[in-house]
Amino acid sequence: MVLQWLRAFLSNGFFRPGHSALKRFKGATIKDTTLMSIDLELTSLDASKAEITSFGWVCGRNSNIALESSAYSVVKTKATLGQSPVIHGLTQDNISKGAMIEDVLHKFIKQLPDRVLVIHNATLDLAVLDAVFKRLNLPAQEVFYIDTLQLALYQLKKEHEVVPRNSATLGACLQRAGLPEAPQHNALEDAMAALLLCYAQLAALGLTPQSCLADLSHTLALGRKTLGERKD
Repeated sequence: MVLQWLRAFLSNGFFRPGHSALKRFKGATIKDTTLMSIDLELTSLDASKAEITSFGWVCGRNSNIALESSAYSVVKTKATLGQSPVIHGLTQDNISKGAMIEDVLHKFIKQLPDRVLVIHNATLDLAVLDAVFKRLNLPAQEVFYIDTLQLALYQLKKEHEVVPRNSATLGACLQRAGLPEAPQHNALEDAMAALLLCYAQLAALGLTPQSCLADLSHTLALGRKTLGERKD
């Protein structure tokens, strides 16, 4: 099942001359690019200590959201949950019945080719994934992404000398864009919300399905990272 939502779509301006991996996307239009929105629920906001308790994703292409592409997994962890049961609603009983993180990440890796990730606060989620990839000795994976948090900051900085506190949270961004509120701290619902937000943000910037991915490079919301990269 596919839902039609907004007309505007993705853009990705991380193109650097001579970078072979980016040749897959160079010159590609928004309508021809698949977005994969992801969200992690964590035990901590400290990337060096955080453990993943749930992982959700959903894909979209050509102004559609492909609900059949969605996936959600609760993840086993031995880490102290702290406030996670209150914030995320995941109890120790839920966690104990969850999937192994290795299995979840193998499924995630299979989704990556020719897709651009959408993440609200990419710095945190990618830092956590990078640490987990290294810990599990998984093959390094180069990913390309749009950070909807950074897109929000780009828009807010054009309107305010000082960005109002908490104005770039996912909830605040959804409200400002006139989108439905997402249930608090559910990885799949937040991934869906981030994808809708991305569409709305791109529409607000005047992008069309025929726009090139590189048209967002000035926002600094586009990036490339190699998960699990080891420096010899």
